[in-house]
Amino acid sequence: MGKRKRARLPGRDLYEWVQALVCSVLAVVLLFTFAVRIIGVSGGSMRETLQNGDLLLVLDGWLCGDYAPGDIVILRKPGFHEGRPIVKRIVAAAGQTVDIDFDAGTVYVDGEALAEPYIREPTRTDEGMAFPLTVPEGCVFVMGDNRNGSDDSRNPALGPVDTRGVIGRAVYLAVPGAAEESRDRDWSRMGMLNRED
Repeated sequence: MGKRKRARLPGRDLYEWVQALVCSVLAVVLLFTFAVRIIGVSGGSMRETLQNGDLLLVLDGWLCGDYAPGDIVILRKPGFHEGRPIVKRIVAAAGQTVDIDFDAGTVYVDGEALAEPYIREPTRTDEGMAFPLTVPEGCVFVMGDNRNGSDDSRNPALGPVDTRGVIGRAVYLAVPGAAEESRDRDWSRMGMLNRED
């Protein structure tokens, strides 16, 4: 006697499809709530590395571990830029000493001139912070890559940033913004953001 085929209940396929869809949506919601975010770049403080309108994939702070010089981070500080998130590059970590020669346009960390192929132009704008400055414990010193068009840790209103105010580290340029000159998107810019970018 052959095995009897088990009859499928009506609607069973639909139920399984809906269940898979709900689980997938829930997984995406949890991922984007607790692990990664999509954050847009507003303004030109990170030109040429990042452009106004770029969309970044950001790894949440609790997954990043320690932040290191060269990391591109998203941070916020109450009272600075109305508490809106800003995008900057870490130049120095806790315990390091930052000094800037505004005449030469050179940034020094622990007495060594930084090699900064990513900056738009030499650092000439003094925003009022006194240098040399040793970064306090639990803080980072951040600057924009467009040094003369960036409001950053050189401004005493921001200063060294407590790492608890860092939302996360930008790891991927997901969607490039439109270039100011042509209004076209340069899709070749899409990809991983490394410390050297």
